[in-house]
Amino acid sequence: MQTVLALETSCDETAVALVQFEGGKFRVIANCIASQADEHSKWGGVVPEIASRRHLELMPFLIKEALIEAKTGFESIDLIGATVAPGLTGALLIGSLTARSLAALHGIPFFGVHHLEGHLASVLLSDEVPTPPFLVLLVSGGHTELIRVNKNFDYQRLGRSHDDAAGEAFDKVARLLGLSYPGGPSIEKIAKGGDPRRFSFPKGRVSNPGGGYYPYDFSFSGLKTAVLRQVEKLKKSDIDLPLSDLAASFEQVVAEVLVERSLKCAEEQGIDSLVMVGGVAANHRLRELMMTSSKDISLKVYLASKSFCTDNAAMIGTAALLRLISGGSPSSMELGVCARLGLEEASRLYDDQPPF
Repeated sequence: MQTVLALETSCDETAVALVQFEGGKFRVIANCIASQADEHSKWGGVVPEIASRRHLELMPFLIKEALIEAKTGFESIDLIGATVAPGLTGALLIGSLTARSLAALHGIPFFGVHHLEGHLASVLLSDEVPTPPFLVLLVSGGHTELIRVNKNFDYQRLGRSHDDAAGEAFDKVARLLGLSYPGGPSIEKIAKGGDPRRFSFPKGRVSNPGGGYYPYDFSFSGLKTAVLRQVEKLKKSDIDLPLSDLAASFEQVVAEVLVERSLKCAEEQGIDSLVMVGGVAANHRLRELMMTSSKDISLKVYLASKSFCTDNAAMIGTAALLRLISGGSPSSMELGVCARLGLEEASRLYDDQPPF
């Protein structure tokens, strides 16, 4: 049995978890999260300085809470993991410095984890888990990507967003509609009573300079602008905004775009399994559409549990344990943090000479 203490501070959630690997399964024995959403909502988005300060204040209490919840101590912990890239630099430093300090103090190996690899690992906390190769639709915050996952942490990005990612579009459209931050849950809540076909919004595509369009890439900036123009048009007509219909129509288009391009990618690349992870993957309309549409092409779909879709430390701990049990070496204690780092470079976090 291997036990990891994991820390996640890449954005506006301070999270600590303890995860065990035993008998071929990952088990979460403590999962503590302190969300800062209410504090950032007054600004309409995350304020990096506030996020870093709150991480610093909350981290000691969450570590204590997690150890008490798991009924264990540092003598039973085999490794410590923390998100080191990508994310807000100041926020990442809080988790990374805390993890490295605890690792040095207790003589425990340190694993610096790539945030997106954590999201990929979140599906391993479900009852059914995929076997490589499989396709991942990763929709989290500023990332909307289609990634082919092969064996031995070999990642191949097949599609990506070029401007606003799906999560960013949810936040911006929510602001346009006067809804609270974060936008995903706010839009999903009000869209439940709306007509998803009342407004026709565009499914943005990304032009290829060589001609045509990139088949698996995403662009949500035009969709956001289309919602803005529709809102302005309704306001000029002195009509009360049909918020539920606007939200439902926007949500429907996002879901359709994500599902259609994911299925097209899987079918054309000859991949028979698809995994969906990330904060937006918790959206009910998206999950339902993905499950029903995938049956048409006999595609097996694995969904991360809703409780592990949004940022959490359990997924970071699972990613660290996966590296350990796969024979990986710990990260250097000199490893820093990086605001931007592609998932295909995640293995560099375990080099003897750290990349940053």
